Amino acid sequence: MIYSFVNASTGAFGHLNLVLLFGLIILGGAFGARLFQRLHIPQVVGCIIVGVLLGDCFELITPHTIEALKPFTMFALGVIGFMIGSELRGDVFKKYGKQFFIILFSQGMGAFLLAGVGTSVIAWLITRNLYISTAMGLVLGAIASATAPAATVNVLWEYKTRGPLTAATLAIVALDDALALLLYRGAATGADALMGTGHGSVLTTVLVLFGEIIGAILLGFLAGVLLYYLLKFVRSDDKILEFSISCLLLVVGISMIPKIDPILPAMILGITVANLMPRRSKGTFKLVRKFSPPVYISFFVLAGAHMRFDRLAPWIVVMIVVFTLCRAFGKVVGCWFGARYSGAPAVVRKYLGICLLPQAGVAIGLAILAGQQFNTELGHTIIMVVMSAAFLMEIIGPMLVKLGVRRAGEVGMNVTEEDLMKTYTVKDVMDTNPTSIAQDLPLHRILEVFSTSDSVYYPVIDSQSRIIGIITIADIKEMFANREVAGWLLACDVAEPVLDKTTPMKPLEEAMERMRRYDLENLPVVAGDDSDELVGILDYRLVNRKISAEVLHRRKAADGMSLATG
Repeated sequence: MIYSFVNASTGAFGHLNLVLLFGLIILGGAFGARLFQRLHIPQVVGCIIVGVLLGDCFELITPHTIEALKPFTMFALGVIGFMIGSELRGDVFKKYGKQFFIILFSQGMGAFLLAGVGTSVIAWLITRNLYISTAMGLVLGAIASATAPAATVNVLWEYKTRGPLTAATLAIVALDDALALLLYRGAATGADALMGTGHGSVLTTVLVLFGEIIGAILLGFLAGVLLYYLLKFVRSDDKILEFSISCLLLVVGISMIPKIDPILPAMILGITVANLMPRRSKGTFKLVRKFSPPVYISFFVLAGAHMRFDRLAPWIVVMIVVFTLCRAFGKVVGCWFGARYSGAPAVVRKYLGICLLPQAGVAIGLAILAGQQFNTELGHTIIMVVMSAAFLMEIIGPMLVKLGVRRAGEVGMNVTEEDLMKTYTVKDVMDTNPTSIAQDLPLHRILEVFSTSDSVYYPVIDSQSRIIGIITIADIKEMFANREVAGWLLACDVAEPVLDKTTPMKPLEEAMERMRRYDLENLPVVAGDDSDELVGILDYRLVNRKISAEVLHRRKAADGMSLATG
């Protein structure tokens, strides 16, 4: 069935099979992401641009292809929800829960009211029909409240952010979908009544909606409990990843049967695992995150491929501009008001609004649902407005998220040891004042050096500070084993040859890898590749302690930015 959809493509490359197409999607997305990263633009923007090229320009990805790949899109949303849930631990909600919910409703209602009123006015100026314009405003206003968690969270992960703004952003984008669904169901019911197409009571609609939300929460919780018990009996990384992905697939697959957005149950799955096993779950989420980059790349490329510029009439362009500006203003003002009312710090008041502007998956899904529900020019207009605005905000939004977290000082505050090591050179962490031994120093003087130093590794240098060998504690023990010659031995006589060395500007990650490979505890640092002048020592254990201390310092500093102050 999937292949028939893909082969139905009318583009010049309609003969491409699904596997080949996926290869082009991931390869093109990876190149686009890397290119935009080098331009200091979030990588998600590059993926979306590649999607536009493969879709609207070259027609490699057609609407039939996108529909055929809907199960994959649902899985990608599930991965996003699962990883969001990993950040929402009980202690976070215990500390910030009240503020999160106040801000959630404030920004959601702000976007709903302003976008709804703005689009209603434009629709009335065009149609002169109060009922149609009000119905359109209700639906578009409800959709405006949704935020794309994928693009937002991807930027936060890319820049390793941590702090009150990051915590608030993660919580809001995680809960925003549920609020958007509530608003949409209510707005759709009101629009049905205005259009005369309603078939059920408001009470029935509300009960069905709450049933879906409760069912999604229950599904995610039960899957989380199942995964918790499964992980209790496995230790190997491959089995942990297998069980995690299988449970996530079950959640996404079951949620697709009643056509429920998979983000909410997947998020509950992540929250459940993160709180039932706080320590062990960190390794689980780390494995899933390593598995997920091709999934994210494909998802954002497909999001860009939704766009079709040839369908934009001038009056729809006006509607898109009004919808985008009103939504952005509503989000920013709503976040400011909610953060101020709840006592959040200045960084949350100032920058949370611009961190919630990206819009994609859920909004597009609700727009398509509206198009199917109304099946008129109203439905077509809603789809075009939402998809065009979502495309625009998927391009601009991630850059605004980056701006917000950078201004808040939270970039690089959630790095791991591996992340931090990639940013350092040997010069940043080497011992620049090592205890060295002159080559002509006799044994009794060497012992004096040993007695006044804590080092166990001593470079031997000549008169021009060039390293000619190494003396360790073990070497001194061997000297005493041969007392007959110990009295006239000099440092140069017992020094071991230098097995390896490095330079100050060498990437630290590369130097540490060489030390691991050759089982070296210390590595001399010389002035250059063509120079043996000693300028420092790289101590493997000391470097690891420094890196770990810096990571801990950054996380404590980020956690110290309390949301309860300011």
